[in-house]
Amino acid sequence: MDHLINHPGILAGFSILVVIMLLLDLGVFNKNSHEVSNKEALTWSVVWISLAMAFSGVIYYYLGFEQFTQFQSAYWIEKALSVDNLFVFILVFGFFNVPKHLHHKVLFWGIIGALVFRAIFIFTGVELINMTYLPPIEIFGAEREINVVLSAFGLFLVVAGIKSWTAHEDDDENKDFSKSPGARVVYRFFNVTKNYEGDNFFVKIDGKKLATPLLVVVAVIEFTDLIFAVDSIPAIFAIAPDDPFILYTSNIFAILGLRALYFLLANFMHMFSRLHYGLAVILAFIGVKMLISPFYHISSPHSLMVVGGVLIISVAASLLFPVKEK
Repeated sequence: MDHLINHPGILAGFSILVVIMLLLDLGVFNKNSHEVSNKEALTWSVVWISLAMAFSGVIYYYLGFEQFTQFQSAYWIEKALSVDNLFVFILVFGFFNVPKHLHHKVLFWGIIGALVFRAIFIFTGVELINMTYLPPIEIFGAEREINVVLSAFGLFLVVAGIKSWTAHEDDDENKDFSKSPGARVVYRFFNVTKNYEGDNFFVKIDGKKLATPLLVVVAVIEFTDLIFAVDSIPAIFAIAPDDPFILYTSNIFAILGLRALYFLLANFMHMFSRLHYGLAVILAFIGVKMLISPFYHISSPHSLMVVGGVLIISVAASLLFPVKEK
């Protein structure tokens, strides 16, 4: 947290950059709903990744190599988990038969919600971690500080890694997303039209205000992101448990690039067919890192090497040994 206080200019620059990019995205480049081409998606993916890398350069210059590797590790962990979760977004859009030219608007508002919820999760999580250190106890001849929350997160991530290794895409393919808690909230408070009404979330018919299926889809995407955060947020706490600035900025940069990445990879998901094995290893590694942290510290540079190496191997395995497409 001290890094944030000592360098308010970095925080101000980050906030201004995010606001400007979102305003440009909504009000200039995507003012009208349209189907995003591969070229446009590639351009925006390069823009967002370049901005994230440039920002990490600023962190390296002002805060040092340790914080730079923390940012990079947290960024690529979130990015990798996001790629794996794009499959669920594809299923949601397919289930609700969302026209392709409306995908961008749904993802835009989904990301706006993610910015808010991730801030709540990260800053609350850091405070909980700071409050839950046990008094130092002697173990193996040395005093150790054990944190209850980090230990719980570590166990959770090891279990999540095991589940991710054995998970199958069929588990989500047969899911009824109309029964998602997000959809149920909309159906409870609003009457919903049967058909999409352009890119509107609400319409007036016979003097009555009705929600459209587009609002239902946004609610489902928002709830889905909350579920994703249950894995990704604990994972990045292992990288910098006492620095919400590093955690939040890396997380937000990864999320802001998610929309462009969706359009770029939607037709090439077979290239990541083995990614979930890599993510399983990463989640388990991060979980073990949390559990053994009172006894042995795995440095951020070494963590970054492990995360990067596993991702490269899993993508290479996907290309060399592709799963037969259905």
